[in-house]
Amino acid sequence: MPDDWNTPADLWPAGDSETPADSTVQRWVWAAMEPAERRERMRELAVWVDWLRRTHELHNQVPVCWYRHPPVVEHLTALYVGWLRTYAGDPGTGVSEADWINTLHGFVPRLQLAACAAGTHQSPPPPPPAPPADDVTTFLATSTHMTTAAVHPAAAELARRAAAADQPL
Repeated sequence: MPDDWNTPADLWPAGDSETPADSTVQRWVWAAMEPAERRERMRELAVWVDWLRRTHELHNQVPVCWYRHPPVVEHLTALYVGWLRTYAGDPGTGVSEADWINTLHGFVPRLQLAACAAGTHQSPPPPPPAPPADDVTTFLATSTHMTTAAVHPAAAELARRAAAADQPL
């Protein structure tokens, strides 16, 4: 990480007093970003993750190769955007700081990678192939789960309540 970035706050746009602080906080959808934007945002996220690992002593929970694991990147992205809304957004637009820290600790198990815990990156197994499109189409057309008529699980109770409401006074 560059030495001149001591904290994630160094990455925040200067903005003017007319612009709300959280106007620059946008949703991050990695697949929808152009490559140049993706690289820029990954650098930004990397600075923040480095800060997060040090500040919250997560160096044993977040592997150094976190950026090579798309599910971990997605979780860290969600944490980062939530952190921005909480700590850099307008008051009242995010969750409280304590709630964000609770959220962080709830995410920690999803950030850990047993295969990479020793500091050596292990590539994840390749994903299984997607089902053929015609298999999905056939399932949608023939599965009882997809073709059974709608029935509310509490239909009898709803009918009793409707009948009781319609009785004359």
